[in-house]
Amino acid sequence: MEVWKKNLYSIWVSQFVAMVGMSMVVPFLPFYIRELGVINPDELEHWSGIVFSGPFILSFLLTPVWGVLGDRFGKKKMVLRAIFGLAVSQFLIGLSANVWQLFAFRMVQGAISGFIASSLALVSASTPKERSGYSIGILQTSISSGTVIGPFIGGFIADMTSYRTVFFITSAICFFSGLLVIINVREPASGDSKKLYSVFQNYEYVFKRSNILVVMLSITAIQISITVAQPVFALFVESMTKGTQYISTLTGAIFGTLGIFSVISSPWWGRRNDTKSFKKNIMIAIFGAGLAYMVHTFITNPYMLFPVRAFLGLCIGGIIPVLYAYVNKNIEDDRKSGVMGIASSFTLLGNLLGPLLCTLLLYEIEMKYIFLIAGFLLFGNALLIFYNVKESKSGEKFQEEIIAESNEVI
Repeated sequence: MEVWKKNLYSIWVSQFVAMVGMSMVVPFLPFYIRELGVINPDELEHWSGIVFSGPFILSFLLTPVWGVLGDRFGKKKMVLRAIFGLAVSQFLIGLSANVWQLFAFRMVQGAISGFIASSLALVSASTPKERSGYSIGILQTSISSGTVIGPFIGGFIADMTSYRTVFFITSAICFFSGLLVIINVREPASGDSKKLYSVFQNYEYVFKRSNILVVMLSITAIQISITVAQPVFALFVESMTKGTQYISTLTGAIFGTLGIFSVISSPWWGRRNDTKSFKKNIMIAIFGAGLAYMVHTFITNPYMLFPVRAFLGLCIGGIIPVLYAYVNKNIEDDRKSGVMGIASSFTLLGNLLGPLLCTLLLYEIEMKYIFLIAGFLLFGNALLIFYNVKESKSGEKFQEEIIAESNEVI
């Protein structure tokens, strides 16, 4: 097998395993906060937003720095730093004695992680130019697939054992994922002639190109919309149940439904992108997702969330991967590592601002109306893209490599 393919498939497995572990803890994090002593419902909602956003504060600041260090000292080293950092931070989170320690350890997680961005940079560096779109698409499926399975497993383990056990298992999973990288991944030697750019030079490059900047701002806005309700989603599900014994399992199943249908829909959206306008597809997907979020507000039975989350997943499958591919297709080769790192940073910014916005909104509105806000944010973002983003330079064929070979791994 060619080195770039071996690297891609090894990183895919490693990232999939890591995402299974990381997504295991997301659905029930508010329940863990309550177990640590935050009993008051209002305080629980606010602490959920703060704890969710904690890692993304430092991740947003440091991800571009890790990208530059990867160019200078080796991308494989950055991948290993990130994945073993996750293993350590998850173990510490499992040892938390109070919510302040939990917040501090989540901050540690944000400071030393950045696994997805590092993996993307490593695979991009070893993949031939003509296969770069395919590689990005494959890596996206590892994220989606991992986040599908994780909530189911995490919810079941939490109900059968304890919340702390899930964090310890996640730590072990991340450690195993790091070993896979050590054994199987070979980083190609970088040519001495390759020009290295600083973080500031890469940011300057992005801000001088309106197309790329608007797409990155859109990625942030979309992530805000997706994550604004995440801190209270478990509490939202719980508010509709009456003494359900396995609440963590139910929450994990509802949460994971989105990921399942996101994975299913991605190839379909890819085929549409070969024949239809980039902006037309983005408009349909974003407006559909916005509508699905709004419907959440009016649901009173938790089992009705399954079809709504399924439809939401179908729409989200046509948003983020397409925007990432658009960025990758419209930047020079020698800047891809740094600029894609910045794209990851914009994603993290959305992951940071979403939970913080949730915390602020909860002072003024009921929990269920958070989903209504998410829908309006998506509608506004659709208009931003429609009026400010031009079609890809090479037409709407930038997904061709992704779709043509995606079945090799999925």
